[in-house]
Amino acid sequence: MVSLKNRLFFCVGILCCLSSWPGDAGAQADIFASKGQVVYAPVYSHIYIGDKERRFLLAVTLSIRNTDSDCPIVVEKATYYDSDGKLIREYIQSPVKLEKMSAMRFVVRESDKSGGSGASFIVEWRSEKEVSPPMVETIMIGAQTQQGISFTSRGRVLREK
Repeated sequence: MVSLKNRLFFCVGILCCLSSWPGDAGAQADIFASKGQVVYAPVYSHIYIGDKERRFLLAVTLSIRNTDSDCPIVVEKATYYDSDGKLIREYIQSPVKLEKMSAMRFVVRESDKSGGSGASFIVEWRSEKEVSPPMVETIMIGAQTQQGISFTSRGRVLREK
């Protein structure tokens, strides 16, 4: 038979877990609207493996997803920098309208070693109205012989526009 004291501890434990559960109430607190941002997204065009720090080349996809269900956004820049902060490539020549709930992507080929292990993208976007900010992330993937690796990195807002 379970004692009253044990049942009480069990109930308190359940309540603590439920109060920190990432449900709708907690998620709503993190949502904010913006009219534009500058976002930093880390990129790894290669990583190092083994004791000899051998390069493992990776293909990179920059994904920009408009998370707003009502309004489009305009992506003004997607700029690729190497590990030393030097500009490698501008992926957008003129602003691109990204419709509601749609996505765009840019790919850095696996054979492109120019970025290095500390490369990055800077993404700039704007909107006429306040919207749910887009999700900006990079996806890295590579395969050599019988070994494969993949991972993602989320963008970080540097500033509001």
